[in-house]
Amino acid sequence: MKSTEKRLFAYAMFYKKTIFIGLICLLIAVSLELAGPFIAKRIIDEHITGIESTWYQVGENADKETVVYKRNFYKRSDRFDADDKKIGEGTLLQVNRDFYWVNEAVPLSGTRTISNGELIIQTPELNKRYSPEKLSLNQLYQFFKPEQRPIVYLLVIYVLLLLIAAAFQFGKTFLLQKASNRIVQKMRNDVFHHTQKVPINYYVDRPAGKIVARITNDTEAVRDLYERVLSIFITSIIYMAGIYVALFLLDARLAVFCLLLIPIVYYWMKLYKYFGTKYNTVIRSTISEINGNINESIRGMSIIQAFSKEKQVKSEFEILNERHFLYQRKLVKLSALTSHNLVTVLRNLAFVGLIWYFGSSSLGIESVVSAGVLYAFVDYLNRLFGPVNDIVNQLPLLEQARVASSRVFELIDHEGEERRNEPIKRYDGHVIFDSVSFAYNDEDFVLKDIHFNISPGKTAAFVGHTGSGKSSIMNLLFRFYDPQKGRIMIDGIDTQTLSRQQVRSHMGIVLQDPFLFSGTILSNVTMNDQDISREMAIKALESVGADRFIAKLPKGYDEPVNEGASTLSMGERQLISFARALAFNPAILILDEATANIDTETESMIQRALEVIKDGRTTLVIAHRLSTIQQADHIFVLDHGIIKEQGNHHQLIREKGIYYNMYQMQQGKIKIAVS
Repeated sequence: MKSTEKRLFAYAMFYKKTIFIGLICLLIAVSLELAGPFIAKRIIDEHITGIESTWYQVGENADKETVVYKRNFYKRSDRFDADDKKIGEGTLLQVNRDFYWVNEAVPLSGTRTISNGELIIQTPELNKRYSPEKLSLNQLYQFFKPEQRPIVYLLVIYVLLLLIAAAFQFGKTFLLQKASNRIVQKMRNDVFHHTQKVPINYYVDRPAGKIVARITNDTEAVRDLYERVLSIFITSIIYMAGIYVALFLLDARLAVFCLLLIPIVYYWMKLYKYFGTKYNTVIRSTISEINGNINESIRGMSIIQAFSKEKQVKSEFEILNERHFLYQRKLVKLSALTSHNLVTVLRNLAFVGLIWYFGSSSLGIESVVSAGVLYAFVDYLNRLFGPVNDIVNQLPLLEQARVASSRVFELIDHEGEERRNEPIKRYDGHVIFDSVSFAYNDEDFVLKDIHFNISPGKTAAFVGHTGSGKSSIMNLLFRFYDPQKGRIMIDGIDTQTLSRQQVRSHMGIVLQDPFLFSGTILSNVTMNDQDISREMAIKALESVGADRFIAKLPKGYDEPVNEGASTLSMGERQLISFARALAFNPAILILDEATANIDTETESMIQRALEVIKDGRTTLVIAHRLSTIQQADHIFVLDHGIIKEQGNHHQLIREKGIYYNMYQMQQGKIKIAVS
């Protein structure tokens, strides 16, 4: 099985074109932004400190680079052309905070001091004295005049580069976030699609809140991974790479020293991953349990309040919440103790190394560094620790997203079945259970060697005490589960040779606790199936007698239905559920305790509707109330997973067995209620 990281990368590759263009924008933006220190270096070295140089006297004001000093024209030696005629020379240099002019060429290196109006320059080879002239601000300004235009020109270029970089940064952000949202959209679709493939027992064994947490909370954490974490990681890595290139261009030895930062950050990330994964695993699991607990509490709030269990429910929630708090605190402590401190310590060490490096270098005359180079190094080092800080600060979200994505992939990896919806011929409705045995846990069999044969168009009923296996028979017929032993055949075809969707394509089911979706009454009948028209849905509702209460509703058949259909009575919800099954015109109709929660008047309406619609349709009924199945063609009496009796109502009464005793008990209850 692929690692979580590889699978996340595989999802990203679905939108590699968008990501690639975004990264190109990022590279361009980083390159343009990193040009700033080089421009600043040029301004400082060439146009600010560059005036401290040897100047050649020329005969006339030759061009814009010529300056006037005491009515003589001078030009910097590095800008002196071969066509220019040299008349004399002088030197401009700085001592402390003042600038001086010497009417001859003097060494620009060495230690400079002013003593008694004399300029003293000391080097290991010589010790010379000169007669300098201190420059006023106006005189000094003359030497800066030629530099104004190139400085403005370079600053304009820098601003333009920043504006262009901002445009590419916008493109990078937009494209990477667009790809991120697309990736998570696909992941959520994949997860939700897979939930329809996994066997029904997956949902039986897990609270709904936990599954919802994986599809919503965990995928949201993955979205943060793609949209923020990876974007910042990629941006930071490219930014750092650009800075290292610039550092190598400035000074290779110092750049090598700065490379020590990479293994430090790498091993720190490994250490953080070890502890962060442990803490986040507990945190994400606890969040799922909290969601499940909240979901259960809300759905059962009426029972909680009726039995005054608020204190107990609160205590159970607080245990989960306390566990979440403890591990969140551990995670915060891990980040707080290390992330900021790590970057701060590394930055301080880097600046100590920088000061030592340049300080020791400046002791040697030949190794003096320019102010521009020093500025560029300081600027790049500051910039270098920006992305390092970003990477370290994203580690909590990275580990959170890794754990969340592993939980999402765990759901996706749960074995499922591909949906096959190829149409099959409508059933005649001949149902056979041939030596069927079934256990939910592969050990404790709830059905044991079940045999029965139901002819097309007949009505069969299954009765028995709670836990006798009645609902398990319907679960097997509907292929919510498959038996461990034996075969289930419809019209002579083994149901396991068909897909679950094909088996159910000509079946309808009405459960004891009907479930209605948010929408309208009609949408709950049609299930938004294009093959079922409004007229067909209304006819189905009329067939079961639901039109009587629907006529009293403000919007009739278009009356909104909220979650759980709390505005409708149990009987009304059951009638809509019954109409839903009829609208699909099933060949086999399954009623699983469908009349258990319905009043006598509603039950009589359903019984009348059944007499009309069961012609040509095989009907299987699970019932506790024996009065609802007396007209069934065949009744099967189950006890602990075994069919103990079978026959019609009159035959079973004559046998005076289990069915007879059950019937007598129910009749007795009715007499007591009347008296």
